[in-house]
Amino acid sequence: MLHLEFNSESENEGIARIVTSAYIMRFDPDMEEMEDVKTAVSEAVTNCIVHAYFNENGKIEMDISDKEQIVKIEITDHGIGIPDVKKAMEPMYTTKPEEERTGMGFSFMEAFMDEVHVYSKEGEGTKVIMTKKMGEKNHLNG
Repeated sequence: MLHLEFNSESENEGIARIVTSAYIMRFDPDMEEMEDVKTAVSEAVTNCIVHAYFNENGKIEMDISDKEQIVKIEITDHGIGIPDVKKAMEPMYTTKPEEERTGMGFSFMEAFMDEVHVYSKEGEGTKVIMTKKMGEKNHLNG
């Protein structure tokens, strides 16, 4: 398992993508799989940066593990939490329309990963757990 902790600064979203890419390289992903996973991680980390904290001193944790070709990525913040997770996961829902947010973050995560689970408690933070089976396309065509 890989554990990474970083400040909630927008520059660190790119680092999260790079670390994720390096981790999943062992599965010899095709470009589509690589982009799908990187995009999902980007959306999850960006949600933490934009919504969880009101300053850049907040911590974001990322844990990546795998078992039997299934990659599990957990993105955790200890910020303000989400009052209504079900509502937050609806397409187009955003708490920051003035910042021209699309409200599609969770929708993208669900589209690009096999499973997405969101756990949140107000005042304590949010954890997003995403999984994706890697290498499926390689085996079907090979």
